[in-house]
Order: sequence, then C-alpha cells, then structure tokens
Amino acid sequence: MADLIVAHGLVVNGNRSTAAHVVIDDGRITALVDARQPVPAAGRVIDAAGRIVLPGGVDGHCHVAQITGPYRTLDDYALTTSAALRGGTTTILDFGIPRDAAETPLAAVEHKMELARQARCDVALHAAVISWDPTVPDQLERLAALGVRSVKLYMTNRGTTMADDDTVLKVMREMARLDGLTYVHAEHDAIVVDCTHARAAAGEIGIEHLHRTRPELAEEASVREVLAMAEYAGAPVYFVHQSTPGAVDLVTAARARGLAVHSETCPHYLVLDDTVYTGRIPERFACCPPMRSPETVAALRARFAAGAVDTIASDHSCYDLTQKREHRDDIRLMPHGLPGVETRLPVAFTALTDALGSCTEPVVLQRFADLFAAAPARVNAIPGKGVIAAGYDADLVVLDPTETRIVLGADLHMGTDFSPFEGMRLRGWPRVVVAAGRIVLDDNGFHDPGPVGRYLPRLGYRDRRPLARERS
Repeated sequence: MADLIVAHGLVVNGNRSTAAHVVIDDGRITALVDARQPVPAAGRVIDAAGRIVLPGGVDGHCHVAQITGPYRTLDDYALTTSAALRGGTTTILDFGIPRDAAETPLAAVEHKMELARQARCDVALHAAVISWDPTVPDQLERLAALGVRSVKLYMTNRGTTMADDDTVLKVMREMARLDGLTYVHAEHDAIVVDCTHARAAAGEIGIEHLHRTRPELAEEASVREVLAMAEYAGAPVYFVHQSTPGAVDLVTAARARGLAVHSETCPHYLVLDDTVYTGRIPERFACCPPMRSPETVAALRARFAAGAVDTIASDHSCYDLTQKREHRDDIRLMPHGLPGVETRLPVAFTALTDALGSCTEPVVLQRFADLFAAAPARVNAIPGKGVIAAGYDADLVVLDPTETRIVLGADLHMGTDFSPFEGMRLRGWPRVVVAAGRIVLDDNGFHDPGPVGRYLPRLGYRDRRPLARERS
C-alpha cells in the first residue's frame, strides 16, 4: 500500500500533460497510473479531479536572513521556507553573501548552511564573491565539493556587494574550470552612480524618483559587458531579475551564437510598472532594478510569454515598511528588495495566462510548469526536482487554474507588513501542497512539518545534461 496518492488530476510537466494518479511512497513518486484505471490502495488519497497537479516549485533566487550594510532582512529559514511551502514552492536557493570584508565566501555559505537547519523545505545555496584574493580559487573548490556550484557577482552596489571587473573575470574563469555557473546582477555601476548623483543634485533623490536613477540603459549596458567577459572566459552565465526586453534579447542573441546563458525575471517586473512610484506608498516598491515603464513591462511580458525567459524567481527579500521608511527621502540609504516567495506562483501564473489568453490550455500550463519548477531545477542542476515522474521527489502542487483570490498582505506569512501586489486579483493559488511526500497544505490549513528541509548539493553545469533531457 502506498503512503499517498494524488488522484484524478491533470498532471502537468514541462513538456507533457496527462490525466493520472500520482503514487507516492517514502517521500518519492513511485508511479503515474492512468486516471482511467482504478485508484491504487493508499494510506491517504487526495482527490484532484478537475484540478491541475504541478511539480513543486523551485525558486532559484531568494535572500534569507540577509545582512547588507546596516540592514538585515526580518526573516529566518523557518519563516521563509514555511511561506514558500504555502505558496507552492518546495525548494529554494539562497545566497551566502559575505556580510562584510572580514567574512569569506566559504564562511558566508557555511553560515547559511547552519541557519538552514531550521528549513521546512529543501534548500540549495549559491556563493558570492565581492573581492578577489589568492584564497578564492581554493574556496571555490571547497564550495564545489559541498555542492555549491554557482557564484553570484554584483556589477553595481559600490562599497557593499559590488565586484570589480578583474574579480568578475577571474571568478568566471574559475567557475568554468570547476564546471560551475556564474550568477550576475547586471546594472552598470558608473551609469547608476552618475545618474543618482545628478538626481541628488536636483533634489530628486526620494523614493518617488527611484526609477529615474537606474535607467534601462544601465541594465542593458551591463548585460553586454558581462556577455563579452563570459564569452572570453568560456563561462556559463545566469542573469538574475532581468527587467527589460532589451536585456532578454541580448541573452537570446548570445544563446543563438552558442553561449551558455540564461535569463531570469521576477513576478513584479511582469505586473507592476513605474507608475507605482507616484502612488500613496511608493516605498512598497523599492527594489533594484526598479519597475519600468508600462511600455517596457508589456514588451517584457511578451518575451516571457513567447519563451525567451528561462525561469521565474521571486528575488525574495523580507524588509518591512519601517525599514524602508527610515530613508524614504534618500534612496541611496534605504534597503531595496521585495517579499515574494509566497506569491511567486499566483503572480507569475496570472501574468503568463493573461498574456497567452488561457489558464487551462495544456501548452500554457506546460510552459508554466517549466518556468516555475522544471527549468530552475534543470539550470541549477538539482537532481530529483521539477518533474512529476517515477523516481523524483514527491513535491506537488494542486490548484484550480480558474480560481481567483485577492492579495491581502495581512493574510500572507513572510514576516513583513506589506505585499507589493496588495489588492491584485490573481489566479493560481495552491489548494494542496505536498513536500517530500508530506501534506503541508490542504483545506484544513498549513501543517508545519518542522525542520525537515534538506540541504541539496548540486551537480556541475555540464553534469546537468541528463536533467535537461528528462523533462517528462
């Protein structure tokens, strides 16, 4: 007898949909049985008739308990991973970013590994390098041995997390040698700094002017430079939170000429535009890159719907309004980042299905399953994730694709006092979530599984190729 069966649902993977009973035993999927057949015996059966069953989400870009300068996000692993599960995400990837010049990249990751012992869902990690020294190659080798196969580099944020061009190129070479992946925050620092200084001189440095200090050109100029360095170093690159169609097009063109490059965007860049900075609470939208013009958002959403973007990630950063309002009159001093790990599924699902004109067509659902789960697992080389198939981890989300709810920040669970999506009506809310074979969300509410999340070592970038083939 199986432990659990999710019966009669439309099982949606990245390239195929089938009506099936999902059989789960000992935390793994053991079989998919044609839904026309009787439901096998099980300790518990969840009836998913009339609903879709997606792979548990993989959020490749989260910041948990992050310290940047004088600010610390207000969450911990117990809180953020519980919110992730409520939102249908069963695996997160966090960053070990050095808190100051005294902390090494290896120590930053080891610190996060210790904190992650309280995680309720599975966790993988990225490293980050800010400055180069002779110990970095050995640290990167030791990180790779721990299964940390990616390093983040910031092209901006001078004085805190920014890496200079020499460091960027050296890290790319090391990551190519170690079969790793370079994550990049691409904004041209000189353009951002000069533009910010000009706005400050004009007295336009409050939050309502954020979008004018970090222009689209700064992002696209940085993407061009990073692509040139990646091509020179022979390094695979993943661009985080791309917010313009021009940035996505640069990645698409580079991939067409043979570079190993990937494009990520975030839900807020698909549904919010820069008019939010003229609203009543503009500090709710303080993030970098900022929101873009309505025309840019429409064009980015078209690229997203057409398949030019590889993954959708939350870029979750849990500050509250008190922290953001401390320096709302000077964006150079305020913390940037938005809470979003719990709302990634409904915001992205609504954006994609609105753009493609259907929330029930199999091809649309398959595209979403790839963006939400399969592609993040594949690109980041995480075995056992992102696919509903025998042998994979039993991570599932059951939802009614036509059901809508209104976002109320007070009803969310991310440890902050706002949501950038407050008041929006969205589709794609999880009704049932299964993580590692445990039912953590159903009609009776959230069932805290305790600190059962596992740390997930990852494969090398080239070693991920079998995952790229197994998409059904």
